[in-house]
Amino acid sequence: MRARTGPRPDDPGARTDVVTASERATTSLRDAVYARLRGEILDGRIDPRERLTEPKLGRRFGVSRTPVREALSRLLSDGLVERTDFGYAVVVPSLAELRDLDELRVTLELRGLDRVIENPGLRHDTDVLRAELARWVELRATPPRPDPGFVLLDERFHTALSRAAGNERMTQALVEVNEKVRAVRRYDFVEDERVRSTVDEHVRILELVLADRLPEARTALHHHVGASLAVVTERAARALARMAVAG
Repeated sequence: MRARTGPRPDDPGARTDVVTASERATTSLRDAVYARLRGEILDGRIDPRERLTEPKLGRRFGVSRTPVREALSRLLSDGLVERTDFGYAVVVPSLAELRDLDELRVTLELRGLDRVIENPGLRHDTDVLRAELARWVELRATPPRPDPGFVLLDERFHTALSRAAGNERMTQALVEVNEKVRAVRRYDFVEDERVRSTVDEHVRILELVLADRLPEARTALHHHVGASLAVVTERAARALARMAVAG
C-alpha cells in the first residue's frame, strides 16, 4: 500500500474550507456550521475514526468555538455523533442496530406499494417513475464503476419510488432511516456485480410498477431490499468489515 505523504483528505483538521460569506449571509453561522458538518457526515466524508473537537473544527471553518459547540450539540441530538474521551466521533450503528434499521427500511418501502395495492383509488405518480426509470436505463447501458458514492443513487431510487406512492411523511421517514445507515451501506457497493445487479433490479421494479403489476413489483422489491433477515445481516456484517479496514 502506498504511504500517505500529506494530510488525509477526510481529516477535519487538515481542511481549510471555511464557512463562506454566502453561507454566512443566507443563514446563521451556527446553522451554516451545522449544515456543513451534517452533510459531510452523511456523505461519508468524515472518517468515523476521526476525533471531532471544537478547536480543530473552529480552525477549519474559520469560526469561534461557540457555533461549533452548538452544531455538535445538535448533531448529538440527531444521533449522528457521540461523545468520546477526546471530543466527538461519528456514530457507527452496531450490527444489531443496523438490523433493526434495515427492518424498518424494508417495512417503509413495502408499505409504499401496499397502500396503492390496497386502495383502488390511489395511483403512483408515473411522471416521477418514468423520470427515474430513464436514469436507470441509462446507467444499465453504461454501468458506473463500483464506488461507495453509488449509495446516493440507490437512495434516490428508493426515495422516488416511495414519493410516487403519495405519502410524503412516509417518504421522509425512509429518508431519515437511509441517512442513519448510509455510512455503512456505502461499503455495500464496492463490487461490479453488486452494482450491476442493483441497476438491473431497479429497472425491473420500475417497469413492473409502471405496468401496474404491483404484486409482482412488491415481490421484486422485497427480494431487492433483502427478503430475509439472514440476507440483511450478512450484508450489514460485510459492510461493517469493509468499513473497518477502509482508508
